[in-house]
Parts: sequence; structure tokens; C-alpha cells
Amino acid sequence: MNDVVEIVEDFIAPHIPEPFKLFAVEWEKFGGDMMLSILVDKEGGIEIDETAELSELISPLLDTISPDPFPTEGYMLEVASPGAERPLRKAEHYQDAVGEYVFVKLYQKIDNAKEYAGDLISFDGTTLVLDVLDKTRHKKVEIPLSAVAKAQTMVKF
Repeated sequence: MNDVVEIVEDFIAPHIPEPFKLFAVEWEKFGGDMMLSILVDKEGGIEIDETAELSELISPLLDTISPDPFPTEGYMLEVASPGAERPLRKAEHYQDAVGEYVFVKLYQKIDNAKEYAGDLISFDGTTLVLDVLDKTRHKKVEIPLSAVAKAQTMVKF
């Protein structure tokens, strides 16, 4: 996690009002600019007008962080929902995704595959258990969290 993400996450989390919850903070290059994305959610999902209200709350708060972690040339701020196909980065994200359909990309192959899509059956803090369809039968695959390069929830059709 880079410094800007960690600083902003630690600073902003206590300021997010109930019933909202800070999901993640992202700091990425967007064209020629830097983009600070603050992903916020709530039970039942978040509405666009709620993200606008949260943006008005968060933007001035970011200006009070000292020392200022942002580049002098500035950045763009986006307050948004993590979406239906949300990234899974923290242990709590995986725990919240139990029962959902997920896509997992691995650093190295497990059972001759580097990618899996299936229902996340359980997560104990260190190991994900997925129910995946292998040709015509279901099988359980255990994946150590340390082996996960990237993961996200997926909309199942």
C-alpha cells in the first residue's frame, strides 16, 4: 500500500458518517493526472446523490491533512461506490464476499490453473474456499490468500 493511500485511509475512515463505510482508497495515474478514489458503500448499496454529498464532506477534510501527502500539481477526487464487481483486497472484503461469485487470479498455478471463478464458500482469514465448476462437476478449491494476485466479485449470469 503506498503512503498516500495509507495516510488518506487512516485519516478519512473516522469521518465517514453512518450508515456509510469506507471500502477502499485508490491512488492511481489517470491520463496525465493523479486520481484519488474513495470508495464508499452501505448496506443495500449507495446512491449517486449520496456519493455527491460524501464528496462535499470529504473534499475539504482532505485539505486539512498535515503534512500534505499530495503532489503540488494537484489531483482529481472521485467518491464512488465500489460497484457490483468490486475489488477484494482486504481480509474483511473477502469475509463480506462469502456466498458471492468471485474471480481470483493467482501468482502461481494451483491444480494446474492460475485463474478461478466460482462461489466463495468460506474464508478463515488465510484461506479462500471456492466452489468451481470443473467441466460438468463442482469441486472445492482451497486458495491461500498469499497466493492471490487479484480478486473481485463478479456478476453471475
